[in-house]
Amino acid sequence: MSINAICRSIKKYHNYLIVAHTNPEGDALGAELGFYYLVKQLGKRATIISDDQLPYGYDFLPGLQYIRRLHKQSSRIKFDCLVVLDCADLKRTGGVYKLRQGQPVLNIDHHISNQNFGDVNWVNPGSSSCSEMIYDLYKKLHLRFDQKSALVLYTGMMTDTGSFRYSNTSSATFSAAAELVQYGIKVARVYRFAYENIPLAAVKPLLKIQSGVKFFAQGKIAVFTIDEYFPGPGVSAIDLADQVLNFGRLIKGVEVVALFKNNLGKRSEVRVNLRSQGKVDVNKIAAFFAGGGHKTAAGCTLAGNIQAVRRKVVAKICSELKIIFRC
Repeated sequence: MSINAICRSIKKYHNYLIVAHTNPEGDALGAELGFYYLVKQLGKRATIISDDQLPYGYDFLPGLQYIRRLHKQSSRIKFDCLVVLDCADLKRTGGVYKLRQGQPVLNIDHHISNQNFGDVNWVNPGSSSCSEMIYDLYKKLHLRFDQKSALVLYTGMMTDTGSFRYSNTSSATFSAAAELVQYGIKVARVYRFAYENIPLAAVKPLLKIQSGVKFFAQGKIAVFTIDEYFPGPGVSAIDLADQVLNFGRLIKGVEVVALFKNNLGKRSEVRVNLRSQGKVDVNKIAAFFAGGGHKTAAGCTLAGNIQAVRRKVVAKICSELKIIFRC
């Protein structure tokens, strides 16, 4: 299906429940809020629900107050269409998808691993971000941008492209960003909030995680672990994942960065985040463990303790690098 099918559905329904993946980051938030402002401009109703707390650093985004946490009373929310954004698997919305009682699902995503779980699917792996896809929706529906919608969509595109330096950045991305900046976006301020905004309480845990880096495959794999000593007071593991992964990508010679952390609220379950410099397809590695994502950014969740999961995943990365794994 295509953007045209999504547009027809948007015109058809009137009350939307909007959700993205658990552990939302800049693109998930940008897409959710961008879609919220889109349907409100059409005179329709919308509610955004998240199964997780929002990450730090995005307080500047207009409309965060519209994002509700999932709770027992959420089952009372009335909607006639569920919109799932930036999410390759319906279950990665956490418990939000369980609020559905037969309503149709619109699936809008840019992950190559997307399972096309919606009644209407628009999956475009060629897009830099889900936020860029929502930008395309505005253009297709001939809707206007304002400072709020422009800011949330620009932020989503900026964060998912690593400030427009990752390989998923295209000329279309630059063109969209250039148009959005015209609505009064202060690009230096957005960058500072998103990337230079580490809470004081997070500094010591971050340094401890970084100093615990382990290298495999002659320095081609950098591995970080968030274990029992973390999180610290007022800080969650989710908050620092991107900081740790970005740090790993800065190390000369590293081809793949892997972050292992205990999955919050789950016993004997480990969340794995993978980043690649481009030579290794980490989506393929994540898919091997029933996860997914992009060629250069992917993730999966495995049962077991961190040490056992780390051995399995590092061994698989080594096999992709055609290097014999040694603990």
